[in-house]
Amino acid sequence: MARYKDAVCRLCRRATMKLYLKGQRCYTPKCSVEKRPYPPGQTGEAGTRRRRPGDYAMQLREKQKLRAIYGMLEKPFRKYVRTAERMPGVSGDILLQLLERRLDNVVFRSGFAASRPEARQLVAHGHLVVNGRPVDVPSYRVRTGDVVKIADASKSIVPVLQAVASAGGRPSSTWLTVDLEARAATVNTLPLRSEINVDINETQVMEFYSR
Repeated sequence: MARYKDAVCRLCRRATMKLYLKGQRCYTPKCSVEKRPYPPGQTGEAGTRRRRPGDYAMQLREKQKLRAIYGMLEKPFRKYVRTAERMPGVSGDILLQLLERRLDNVVFRSGFAASRPEARQLVAHGHLVVNGRPVDVPSYRVRTGDVVKIADASKSIVPVLQAVASAGGRPSSTWLTVDLEARAATVNTLPLRSEINVDINETQVMEFYSR
């Protein structure tokens, strides 16, 4: 299963914003963006004083940010874009909805994992059950009415306990009903754009792929 293996804090610094890829560390002064709020590399802080980037650079930056937030490589991410383009409605909103419906994202949004990478690992290692059946595919797309639960044998493992203990400090997802005690979440409805708290200009992402 392909995934990004380099330092994720560099992704946040490149985006000059928190992408919340390191769990609880992102909410503390230890966060790299807090300590060095400028892009990585030899130019360092001087790079922030360059002229305003062009349209292509802005579109590329938004695309890279969205990929990093959801932990996607280019090829599968492009498939999501093409799927969104074929579906009726606003393509950018549909793209975000498809990404939000990934099982690893639902686990993160429910508070059962401290970050999406950790949620992806929980799913891949067989700790999740959907509608009573084990699912180990992070890209599994949930539907309205689905019940996502931590497997009984995994409810007390350390990552889940730590994530649940700190879940109260994170914004809740209105399209999910979460029972932290039972380690279960129900998909009430498909998320609207207004319910997806991701600081992304999805229109620029779609424009990047429409060139």
